[in-house]
Amino acid sequence: MSPRTTLAWRLAAAAGAASLVLSACSGDGDDGASTEEAADESADEAREFSGQLRLGALLPETGSLEFLGPPLFAGVDLAVEEINAAGGVGGAEVAMTHKDSNDTSTDTAVRNAAELIDQGVSAIIGPASSAVSMTVIDDIVGSGTLMVSPSNTATTFTAYPDNDLYFRTAPSDVLQGRVLGELVRSDGHDNVGILSLDDEYGDGLAENVALAVEDGGGTIVDRITYDPQAASFTTEVTQMVTASPDALVLIGFVETLSVLPELESQGIGPQDIPVYFVDGNLSNYGEDLPEGFLAGSKGTLPGSDAGEEFQQRLLEVNPDLNDFSYAAEAYDAVMLTALAATSANSFEPEAIASHMVDVSRNGTECTSFEECAQLLQDGEDVDYNGASGPITFSPDGDITEASIGIYQYGEDNTYENVEYRSGTL
Repeated sequence: MSPRTTLAWRLAAAAGAASLVLSACSGDGDDGASTEEAADESADEAREFSGQLRLGALLPETGSLEFLGPPLFAGVDLAVEEINAAGGVGGAEVAMTHKDSNDTSTDTAVRNAAELIDQGVSAIIGPASSAVSMTVIDDIVGSGTLMVSPSNTATTFTAYPDNDLYFRTAPSDVLQGRVLGELVRSDGHDNVGILSLDDEYGDGLAENVALAVEDGGGTIVDRITYDPQAASFTTEVTQMVTASPDALVLIGFVETLSVLPELESQGIGPQDIPVYFVDGNLSNYGEDLPEGFLAGSKGTLPGSDAGEEFQQRLLEVNPDLNDFSYAAEAYDAVMLTALAATSANSFEPEAIASHMVDVSRNGTECTSFEECAQLLQDGEDVDYNGASGPITFSPDGDITEASIGIYQYGEDNTYENVEYRSGTL
């Protein structure tokens, strides 16, 4: 039994209760099929005969990346709303189901991925965290379901054996790491320390930041990883103090709020040396930190300027949004999936996946579902350019060019864009 098959059976066992309910309701139990076979048949039948594109959003409602949840969910919901206003896919409205991908408990993502698979969704949008995606990717693509993440950036996914069913609308950390490393060097810092959480995302991004700093003539004085669940970060910060960096790259998630006071107490906080943030911890901290604590600090976030008009549309979906991180990428993930389904004239995941690259390149440029769908109906090839930029997929499911935003914190501990830097992968 292959590792992928083993994982699939583990998933089936973990989701046994959900499978029992679904198989009992499917009406297939009388033919003697096993519970798992009945659930699989029910899912396949739903995909083939539902007459509706059904999607699942597996995104953070809780956990370390909870702050990314609202913009991500707003992005997918706005896309579904606009697609349905334009007539839907195949003449029927797109259905979206929300599920939590909590990154502090892998059981949550595994369980919710299983539920979405059993419901027969054609594609799962998410997860947001690269580490969480790594725990469920075998289960999702192994079930024959398409997976499109709006914010996975770990380099591991580029060559991952995903049955051609995995795509992402955020660029690999090869690009963010390059831009961040170049930024640190262009700001005049020669001896750079990197403090990062120890997972797929943190390790890959730290590696690419280090390469860029060194390629630019700088030195990495120390590169230290930490457990984001640790009760204290004193040991790691003390080790970094010993290295005497003149700038620090801090790669983390919500635990950043615990790391920062420790940095300050040991004399290498944002008011002592420049501290640089990344997409995982670039957040509007506001009153969570003393006024002016982060003033002048910089950070990077993949994505181009989606514009005020797009943000206003998002606010109509969720008026409480105060952060728009990865909303455009989430919106584009849904749009591309719907366009690929339209191009394939199918709700089957494999058929949709086989058209994802096609609708992103080498056709007539278009920027809305209505415009692109009409072109497809007229027999034309399309090149969807989205809210997050000119998306072009590689055969590996990576986007091949992107922009990285550079942001700076003000006295109120919130960040504003200062520039965008584009690059290719």
